[in-house]
Amino acid sequence: MDDALPTIRQVVLDTTDARGLAEFYRGLFGLRYRDGDEPPPQGEPDPRGEDWLVLRGGDGVPLAFQQVASLPAATWPEGPVPQQLHLDATVPDVAALDAQHARALALGARLLHDRSDDPEEPLRVYADPAGHPFCLFVG
Repeated sequence: MDDALPTIRQVVLDTTDARGLAEFYRGLFGLRYRDGDEPPPQGEPDPRGEDWLVLRGGDGVPLAFQQVASLPAATWPEGPVPQQLHLDATVPDVAALDAQHARALALGARLLHDRSDDPEEPLRVYADPAGHPFCLFVG
């Protein structure tokens, strides 16, 4: 077995209000924004809050919030819309990314997007056997 197993980097939540959801979890868990992701002064534009935000702190896995145009509300535990999230996991280098690619496929993952040749952030996006997306990337 390869020693360079993936490490979960953060849990990413899609939302139609990245800043609002980040503020909820910041307050709930006492987290802090990643440098540069803090809210701007009141009345100022918030371009980061319209795209991607990250909260860190404590001993837990950081949370990230990704802005999307629309998102059906989950109806869990019953109804047609289940819970929704994806995991980001890192490996130390491209060789490990390639090794984990083979492992992920062997375990039942399905490749959705391959950006492993990106020199700045090589990554691959997969669906797990249930269809939930997750990313493996060099980081």
